[in-house]
Amino acid sequence: MTPTLQAPPRLPSERRTNGRIPPAPPDFGGGGDGDREPGPRRGLDNLRLAVLVFMGAETMFFGAMISALFVLRLGMAAWPPPLEPRLPIAVTGVNTLVLIASSFTLTAASRARRRHDHGGHVRWLCATAALGGLFLLVQGYEWIRLIGYGLSLGSGIYGTTFFALIGLHGVHVLAALVWLLITTALVAGGRFREGRVAPLQACAMFWHFVVGVWPVLYVTVYLV
Repeated sequence: MTPTLQAPPRLPSERRTNGRIPPAPPDFGGGGDGDREPGPRRGLDNLRLAVLVFMGAETMFFGAMISALFVLRLGMAAWPPPLEPRLPIAVTGVNTLVLIASSFTLTAASRARRRHDHGGHVRWLCATAALGGLFLLVQGYEWIRLIGYGLSLGSGIYGTTFFALIGLHGVHVLAALVWLLITTALVAGGRFREGRVAPLQACAMFWHFVVGVWPVLYVTVYLV
């Protein structure tokens, strides 16, 4: 009789995996990318969800205002109307770059926070607030000059639409600046060192929103 060959016994791990290498456990961002939050991804918290809903409503509001502006302009023989002061396109264009730069400094602040660079985080937040304050100061100075030239809410459709759109955006920037200043003070005091970052992210979301709306308004009101 010829002896029968028997297969070698399987190891316990081979029996469990049927001879295949088990898949590697999922990587939840624990290493490699210093800009990513550690731990598993989580859903939106109530604060950020509320900010998202508010931004959606404000987007529709500004969209309706811009649409109304175009409808009014189609019914006018000339835009801007004769004898109305011209808007400061060049100065406001430079001021637009100032506001856009504040988004970059705020992004740098978020990166510093993820690197646990507390001093850098505070400095970039202060830089963001300074750029936002500079934007409002320049805008306020230009509004005062335009009012001195005769452009106001009561000077006709041109003045009404200008101050309605640009003024309301200025109110949004002011609200975002106050929120950012409060957040910066809390960060400087060590309030968010325990990893509770949702208030910081909500503030950043709103700031980026008001920055993103402004170039659309600048092109629509000042250039088109």
